[in-house]
Amino acid sequence: MTLLEAITLGVIQGLTEFLPVSSTAHLRVIPPLLGWEDPGAAYSAVIQCGTLLAVIAAMWPDVVALARGFVAGVVGGRPWQSVESRVALLIVLGTLPIVVVGFALRDLVKGDARRMEVVIGALVAATLLMAAAEWVATRRAARGAAPRDGLEGIGLRDGLGMGFAQVLALVPGMSRSGVTIASGMLGGLDRRTAARFSFLLSLPAVAAAGLLEAWEERAGILGSADGIAAALAGTTAAAVVGYAAIRWLLSMLGSRTLWPFIVYRLALAALLAWALATGRVPSLG
Repeated sequence: MTLLEAITLGVIQGLTEFLPVSSTAHLRVIPPLLGWEDPGAAYSAVIQCGTLLAVIAAMWPDVVALARGFVAGVVGGRPWQSVESRVALLIVLGTLPIVVVGFALRDLVKGDARRMEVVIGALVAATLLMAAAEWVATRRAARGAAPRDGLEGIGLRDGLGMGFAQVLALVPGMSRSGVTIASGMLGGLDRRTAARFSFLLSLPAVAAAGLLEAWEERAGILGSADGIAAALAGTTAAAVVGYAAIRWLLSMLGSRTLWPFIVYRLALAALLAWALATGRVPSLG
């Protein structure tokens, strides 16, 4: 992998990891369209470490507050008392489903689940979920029901619901941010709060996946000077672009809807179906 390829894939990862358009789908299809080799699930997970850094940097005040609150709550024997401690505990509980399912279906996720037919189907399925969330939000607004705003409005049902929705992100094409934000909106959260919790919820899962893959694939990815340079370049690009994407999306969802992303995802699914049918991309790289 050249440095140009590594940086390009890092930029794609950073941009599409947080925008609800599916990073895996883009990383799966763009390389063959450009005549590059598929970087594979392992490299994709490694450069996710860049997006991990992006979340920590962009959400630093929340990360610090949640960490302090959780420690204080556990030490004081009241982990559910403060907002910060409760949200931190919900992140822990919400991470358990993807850890269990991810390990159980690891071979499938790294193998047949990356087939282009699966990616296209997942793109459409998650898009329908996002559209349903917007429809429900519109109906609630018409009835005069205000969505819950702020982390203090997040409860056990939200944490577990978004945690189970995050499991769907194991399927390429789903989009972690897309399905978790949609799940939060369906539960009654406003878009910005759902996105904010979605990003915080991603921290443990992304850290575990990226660091585990980096360790297990260290010989292939980090076993040479060129491999190390490519991994560092891709990770750095993902971190910088990911930070900008998070800040922009949080600002945008304060006054806008998910509909632009819904339209984009449907167009992308149609494009991928055409590319697969015409042989421009393989079913499995």
